[in-house]
Amino acid sequence: MFALGRYAAARRRAIVAMKDRGRTDLSAPLARCLGLGIHRLLVWGLLDVPLTIVPAPTRSWAARHRGGDPVTRIATLATAGDSDVTVVRALRMKALARDSAGLGSAARERNIAGRVLLTRRRVRPDAEVLLVDDIVTTGATSCESVRILHGAGVRVSAVLALAAA
Repeated sequence: MFALGRYAAARRRAIVAMKDRGRTDLSAPLARCLGLGIHRLLVWGLLDVPLTIVPAPTRSWAARHRGGDPVTRIATLATAGDSDVTVVRALRMKALARDSAGLGSAARERNIAGRVLLTRRRVRPDAEVLLVDDIVTTGATSCESVRILHGAGVRVSAVLALAAA
């Protein structure tokens, strides 16, 4: 698991403003950061192409109130124009998952367990897969997402987040 930095200062303010305050103008700079992180993982040989980016799932209610799924939007912007990298929304969140803000580690795990589901969109079997998320706090969403993808025969090579709390 990799994070582009701590969930603090300007990075935290930008993520919160984009997600919770409708600042979609921050999607492009955050996407450039994510794109640089993806590029570094490729250059360092930690990932290879063809590469499939799978955004971590978001709650449908949150996506509707945020004008769409911010993680998917950022991942799509970050990889635009790169024919060797595709973004596949292969995961979704069950409706009963609560917002995890304010929950401790054990409560986050209970909240997310069994609530990440596969969509009908399939990942190419020969592609390397990178799971991306905006913030990693305890890793509960990432772990459950990787577990579900592995259960479907998808090998996740790494997880990359904009920030780690």
